[in-house]
Amino acid sequence: MNKVYYCYPGGKHKALTMSYDDGKIQDRRLVAMFNQYGIKGTFHINSGLFHDPNRVQPEEIRDLYKGHEISCHTATHPTIARCPMTNVMEEVMADRRALEGIAGYPVRGLSYPNGSVTKDIEALLPMCGIRYSRVVGSSGHFALPENPYRWQATCHHNQRLLELGEEFIGLFKKQYLYLMYVWGHSYEFDDKNNWELMENFCKLVSGKEDIWYCTNIEFMDAMDDLERLQFSADNTFVFNPNARDCWIRVNDGEAVCIPAGQLVDL
Repeated sequence: MNKVYYCYPGGKHKALTMSYDDGKIQDRRLVAMFNQYGIKGTFHINSGLFHDPNRVQPEEIRDLYKGHEISCHTATHPTIARCPMTNVMEEVMADRRALEGIAGYPVRGLSYPNGSVTKDIEALLPMCGIRYSRVVGSSGHFALPENPYRWQATCHHNQRLLELGEEFIGLFKKQYLYLMYVWGHSYEFDDKNNWELMENFCKLVSGKEDIWYCTNIEFMDAMDDLERLQFSADNTFVFNPNARDCWIRVNDGEAVCIPAGQLVDL
């Protein structure tokens, strides 16, 4: 029987994603840096707070975050664990509606404002069209998320970022899938006067052939696609019912592309 390992797009075994909250004006500098180094990020925005001049404004959002992901952070950033569920639903759905009107695509991610979440909120999100949500805190490791509605990042950018980055680029065992997930707020770089930290990190991790640079939702969609692959009982062929290509590794050989909508012998 063939031994099959899932791969990230392009047959890669490492993924890097970034996640930044609040949509403050410092996102402009951070996005420019990501674009320079080929890093991709997810930006969680409060659509009900555009009146704040320290936040990115609606008319610039679509162009600014092009190639990245626009994601929810609730409309007005309440501590939602203290709110009635009707308020929680409206905060999420109002944010989705406003951001989708700007982005021009379905907005399907969330980060919890103030890290606030309960089991009931977690259960509500799929019914609101949300596929994942990030909690606060850091895991310090590169494992894949077990619960996408309590998705914990590897680290905040002020917590051992370069040390963990060095560890991440040194990972070489292709029988594993690794994920490095960095989170924070772009205004913190001004507060701590440490923009060079992120620039050094981007220099360190950019341009690596074994790393897939992705947004949060791209990561989640790729993993969902892999779960939908239909293998024969003896793993000698596989059908890909998805609209996107998938990649697998068979018997420790080279990565194999399974084209969208096609049946492939293994």
